Amino acid sequence: MKILVVGAGAVGGYFGGRLLEKGEDVTFLVREKRKNQLEETGLVIKSDHGDATLKPKLLVSGEKVEAYDVILLSMKAYHLDAAVEDFRSYVGENTIIVPLLNGMAHMEKLHAAFHESNVIGGLCFVESTLDEQGAIIQTSPIHDLVFGELSARKTERMEKLVHTFSGTKANFVLSEDIGQAMWHKYLFIATLAGVTTLFRSPIGPIREDEFGSATIKQTLEEVAGIMKSAEAPLAENIADVNLEKLHSIGAGMKSSMQRDMEKGVSVEAEHFYGYLLEIAKERGVSAPTLEKIYANLRIYEGQR
Repeated sequence: MKILVVGAGAVGGYFGGRLLEKGEDVTFLVREKRKNQLEETGLVIKSDHGDATLKPKLLVSGEKVEAYDVILLSMKAYHLDAAVEDFRSYVGENTIIVPLLNGMAHMEKLHAAFHESNVIGGLCFVESTLDEQGAIIQTSPIHDLVFGELSARKTERMEKLVHTFSGTKANFVLSEDIGQAMWHKYLFIATLAGVTTLFRSPIGPIREDEFGSATIKQTLEEVAGIMKSAEAPLAENIADVNLEKLHSIGAGMKSSMQRDMEKGVSVEAEHFYGYLLEIAKERGVSAPTLEKIYANLRIYEGQR
């Protein structure tokens, strides 16, 4: 299958690089600056799962090529609208778009921009970043990309994806219920990002503080309540599972949103929290802690 990875950053570059390393037909859609960098250095991955220096095929938006079989999306939510225009001409009738963004608001945008049959569900669990030379530094033992039909059906095209994604040095997993998996991750990430950005701290000191720990629980319960009001397919015990996870992950764990704040760059406040609070407003759900988290991020953006 011909694969287009939109962007060659810490996430798309990692998973696309692992597919390229295996020998799959992978092209990266990039900006001129990243194109020049990759032509000079190659796509460099530094990881406990294996280092690699690869020579990728590169594409700049506007170049005329045939439609791709698979398109992987891994950009920040605030870049999605521009990215859609960049890759729109490379989407054919049978192209499979695999979004790896956090949250759920992007699914509505993709369904509006393309035929619903083009878009499947996807998410990833990976801790990776770019260093000053543009190399991808992947540091965690977990490096999973999860995908599946939004209908939860096992289809012929998913079997083809499984075959294409298998045998790499990253874990590509076909989900039996990708919709639920996406909501579950959204619940976890919205809580982790919310409290770490609010307190400007890794998770450890927050949960060790009496009121910090209470804020974790309040945030989790508010987010879960909003999602349930929208009839999201949450497992009955998912709030308890996520609370236990938040109290067991490494004390130094920071959310990517917190790291973005530390760098002074944009954050996905609207995509994560504006979306949830709009649902809360429509459904009459109280979310005072989430409102504080959202205000904190908006004030940060206003002063950036």
